[in-house]
Parts: sequence; structure tokens; C-alpha cells
Amino acid sequence: MKSKGIILLTVIIVGIIIILFLTKPQEVSEKRVAVGSPAPEFKLLDTNGNKWTMSELKGKVVFLNFWATWCETCRLEKPLIQNLINAKKGDDRFVFLSILFRDDPKKAAAYMKENNYTKPVLIDDKGVADMFGIRGVPETFIIDGNGIVRDRIIGPNRWDSPEVIEAITRLINE
Repeated sequence: MKSKGIILLTVIIVGIIIILFLTKPQEVSEKRVAVGSPAPEFKLLDTNGNKWTMSELKGKVVFLNFWATWCETCRLEKPLIQNLINAKKGDDRFVFLSILFRDDPKKAAAYMKENNYTKPVLIDDKGVADMFGIRGVPETFIIDGNGIVRDRIIGPNRWDSPEVIEAITRLINE
């Protein structure tokens, strides 16, 4: 009777050890691009087939917005972003790019056309969202002319406010 208890206890302990050593804890990658760090290099195509490369945008302030058509706050934010683009129209030192996050490129292209939005939509088939540490949308990065992330905005923002337009203008003029 006593030996059955010892055997049972031994089996339980061995079982626990096996479970602990064979199952590795899931490694959660917390690769998040920090303000003050260089923006990751990427090469993506937009919905029109144009190639976009982060390194080719050096010397320009880049407004990089991750979004999706299924994201209601992204849809609410789009007219405000278009107003910012219109305010900076003609300034070739400012580039706006949107990267589609877990969405259908055809739906995004149709949505942009239907709403007369003029910004390029890049198709993230290379894991760029992971490189930037995106977990949800909308999320926006403001990158200076040296390729350094100057701001990271998680969630929607009032992009056409005078304060934002002024801040973008100051960054362009640095």
C-alpha cells in the first residue's frame, strides 16, 4: 500500500517535470519601435503597384499610419488625415503613407477610391507591422528626415488641428 503511494507520487512528479520541460512558455515579442530610434527599413508595394522604401524617403518627414477598413476609428480618422495632407499639399518634404493592417488590399483600394482619399495604401505582406510592434490600429509614426521616429501615436488623433499642422511644419523645417 505504501509502495503504491510512492509510485503514484513519483509518476505525478515525473509528469509535472515532463510538462514543465517540454512546454516552452510562449515568447511574446515586444519589439516596439521607440521614439528616438531609427525607423525600420522596409520595401512594400502599394495598391497601385508602386514600390515604397523607407531608405528612399530620407530627407522627408514621413507620416506613417497603420490602419484597416474594418477599424471604425480608422475610418473616422481618415477625413482628418486627408485634411492634413491637403494642408501640406505641394510640400515635397512631407510624405504620407498608410500601411494596411490585416485587411484585404482590394477592399482598401475600393474604400480609398469611394471616399476620394489620395494617400497611398501599402500592402504589408512583409511583416512591417511586426517590425514596428503594431498590436492594433490605428497607430501612427512621425519620422523625421533622418529616419528617426519622432512620435508614436496609438489610437486616433485630431490630425487636422492647428497644433498638429504646426508641429508637422516645424519638423519639416528643422
